[in-house]
Amino acid sequence: MYETRVIIVGAGPTGLTLGIELARRSIAFRLIDAAEGPFRGSRGKGIQPRTLEVFEDLGVIGAILQAGMAYPRFRVHIGPLSLRLGPMGGRKQATEGVPYPNLWLVPQYRTEEILRERLGQLGGQVEFGTAFERVEADDRSVRVHLSTGEVVTAEYLIGCDGDSAVRKAVGFALRGETLATESASVADVEVEGLDHTHWHVWPFAKGGSIALCPLPDASLFQMMSPREPAEGIDSVIQRVAGRRVSRVAWSSMYRPAVRMVDHLRMGRVFLAGDAAHIHPPTGGQGLNTGVQDAYNLGWKLAHVLRGGPESLLDTYEAERLPVAAAVLGLSEKIYRTRALKRGDATNQLRLHYRTSALSSGKPLGRLNAGDRMPDVRLADGTRLFEQMRGTHATEFVMRDGTRILIRPDGYIASIGTTPATSYAGEPIHRVDGSGIDFED
Repeated sequence: MYETRVIIVGAGPTGLTLGIELARRSIAFRLIDAAEGPFRGSRGKGIQPRTLEVFEDLGVIGAILQAGMAYPRFRVHIGPLSLRLGPMGGRKQATEGVPYPNLWLVPQYRTEEILRERLGQLGGQVEFGTAFERVEADDRSVRVHLSTGEVVTAEYLIGCDGDSAVRKAVGFALRGETLATESASVADVEVEGLDHTHWHVWPFAKGGSIALCPLPDASLFQMMSPREPAEGIDSVIQRVAGRRVSRVAWSSMYRPAVRMVDHLRMGRVFLAGDAAHIHPPTGGQGLNTGVQDAYNLGWKLAHVLRGGPESLLDTYEAERLPVAAAVLGLSEKIYRTRALKRGDATNQLRLHYRTSALSSGKPLGRLNAGDRMPDVRLADGTRLFEQMRGTHATEFVMRDGTRILIRPDGYIASIGTTPATSYAGEPIHRVDGSGIDFED
């Protein structure tokens, strides 16, 4: 057995989530990142409802909620007119089944800080300033060459590295298209005297639209423009908004694109997150899809590394590749239509694995094997999600003997009457579901 069993390349939200999943299952790994230090911008700021549920399971939901805020209402400026619109995605009340119904705004650097802190609590760390260079793989192992001169032998290599060196080195094909001929601009700016309670949009500004979205950090806004401001960020905001920029905290250029790979696995090498699928920022899908890639892969990797069947890893691609394709199509549609409204499709609560080899059993009312298990209030007063929190699988036992077996990642594995003794090497936590009805 190798000292390091998994090498994760890329310490963004995807790599950090995967690290947490392995750390809490006591799987030895190394998490490396070519950057010299943590990312400092707001880039992927929208946390979708399903990702909030994932973060509850990972033990960081309190910190995420405290670090963020509800999405602000829009204020659209057209000449002398100012139109006030509702927030992106609307505002929904929490229900018993959906405890986090709304998009939550957290700057990406804060999300990463919170995940790194959780990883540290579990004994893990990020090795910044350490780049992946190349890999040699065979049927039993991967030999990964690092920029430090070290060569590390492990059992699996996972590329979570955005503009992926792993993807390029191994030869995964990335297909798709660029959506714009010009680079778009994003920046975190401090703007003096601008109302910080609204998301300000100037759709017809000379030189291209400008949007300023308030961030939880006092007086900071995320500026977005489909073009690079010719006269500079400070000048364009002064001209369009009539306000002075006192500080540019971070800025970046990017070319909006929709691209994804044909496969998520080649032998002992896997891709997750932006390494596998590149989203335009519209719809807030990129970070969320990456986190959920890692959440799907982590428990499967752990089970195989503890002696489970290698075939379990094939279900990662089978389950996540169709999801990535569907979400990518949604992101592209929102980008092309420039729609401000968001439907339920963007919250990722309806994504499912019904056709997966891991899903079995007949439907129970509105529930199908492969669906996300909704939260419910149990007879003892606790929430089902509280009982599901951790690495175990959960068996929800109803009064008539029906048993809903819930995977470690919160999706329904099976609906039937036969008791489960374990699932993917994880213990079964049984929950009394008496009085709960899913027939509606």
